[in-house]
Amino acid sequence: MLARTYCAGLCGIEGFIVTAEADAQHNIPGFELVGLPDMAVKEAKERVQSACVNSGFRFPEVKLTVNLAPADRRKEGSCFDTAILLGILQAGGAVPHGLSLSDKCFVGELSLSGDLRAIHGVLCMCVAAKDAGFKEIYVPEENAAEAAAVAGITVYPVKNVRQLVRHLSGEEAIAPAVCNADALLGIVNPYGPDFADVRGQALAKRAMEIAAAGGHNILLIGPPGTGKSMLAKRLPTILPPLSFDEAIETTKIHSVAGTLPTDTALMNCRPFRSPHHTMSAVSLVGGGINPMPGEISLAHNGVLFLDELPEFPKSVTDALRQPLEDRRITITRANGRVTFPCSFMMVAAMNPCRCGYFGHPTRKCTCKPDDVRRYISRVSGPMLDRIDIQIELPAVSYTELSAHEADGEPSAVIRNRVVKARTFARNRMQGPEDTGIFCNAQLDAAGIRRHCRTDEAGAVLLKQAYQSMGMSARGYDRILRVARTIADLDGSELIRAAHIGEAIQLRSLDRKYWG
Repeated sequence: MLARTYCAGLCGIEGFIVTAEADAQHNIPGFELVGLPDMAVKEAKERVQSACVNSGFRFPEVKLTVNLAPADRRKEGSCFDTAILLGILQAGGAVPHGLSLSDKCFVGELSLSGDLRAIHGVLCMCVAAKDAGFKEIYVPEENAAEAAAVAGITVYPVKNVRQLVRHLSGEEAIAPAVCNADALLGIVNPYGPDFADVRGQALAKRAMEIAAAGGHNILLIGPPGTGKSMLAKRLPTILPPLSFDEAIETTKIHSVAGTLPTDTALMNCRPFRSPHHTMSAVSLVGGGINPMPGEISLAHNGVLFLDELPEFPKSVTDALRQPLEDRRITITRANGRVTFPCSFMMVAAMNPCRCGYFGHPTRKCTCKPDDVRRYISRVSGPMLDRIDIQIELPAVSYTELSAHEADGEPSAVIRNRVVKARTFARNRMQGPEDTGIFCNAQLDAAGIRRHCRTDEAGAVLLKQAYQSMGMSARGYDRILRVARTIADLDGSELIRAAHIGEAIQLRSLDRKYWG
């Protein structure tokens, strides 16, 4: 007797539908599992058999063959357990063979007792099931909140195999999971730190506002204790809230990586990732035998903070160059390739030298000139060219530190200006050629020609700066992108000389340190 059930697998952050075909023949008892399974899938035979017996069902004493189709696509993980067991139960008669399961998808790992355990990537599988036309999906109870975020498919949270069989047989219905996505996205940003805590550093705070409004990468240089990390950790509090599509894509990545908190339906705030400088290139960009997202993908739609940038190995920082341009990373292995999105804001912080006090007004630098040059040169020119804004943070004065009243604006006020600027830019970028562009930092060369129009004085100033500063073509484009963001903050459709001048000021620091 042949039975078919349906489940889903993962390839990167994309799900795909798998048909579990269970065939029971009256022959010498045995259990074969085929369909290009990995070791975790092969071990499902033992989990399924124990879960069946411990759930009170008789495991068929027949020749069982289970095929996971398509057979030429590698199957990884333990998410197929539930569909395999259900197919065996139907083939063996424990579940009525006439019961139609063609519009139902089953995912979940089985414990030996028959309980369903949480798995990674449920949101991706649920999206794939909905796109394939399935009406219902059955998931472990712990994954129900995450799966319910997908509209257009009914999600049933399942505790164990007995409950699932009773529901399918009509004996005891399972209540479907529900999710109010609008309410989840409306939750106040949970990040505690506020920009009002930052004393002084008016220029740096202005630069962070511009970076947030345009999605620009930013480099902060200054001696220890000037507030570089403090500013970076407060950047998420002034970024615009996630849209529903951004929240879904961000949640899919964290779901696959296993970093999504339990019972979390959607990521409702932009991620902030701050990896240590001892990390490897693989942990940054992603990879492994079964490729998993790296830090740049976990920071998708959020912030990647690289503290002490020169301390990162050169191989690690150079690995960032292509993702910063393409906003996606493709990882190729012998058994296939996967692509992860990685559209993030990079915030880098560094000292001007190893001791940190080169150019300090009161502290003496203990580094030799050659040591300073070697330290600075750890940040390569091509890497530096991909950073839109470069800011030097001076030492904070005693007067600024000892002030009893905060002298800065709270994050909520800055965030309102950032949201207004992004809305102004989004209203301008309405053409079909602007599809997929959400901020000025994503404008390509054609987009710059469409949206970055300057007045006469601005064009003259930009020409003078290009010739005198020896800019590259990439540097020229980045000046225009930053100037476009400054104009958006001013509510100006035309980029004026003042906007160009401020953008040049925010990008000229490399001439001081890198020559």
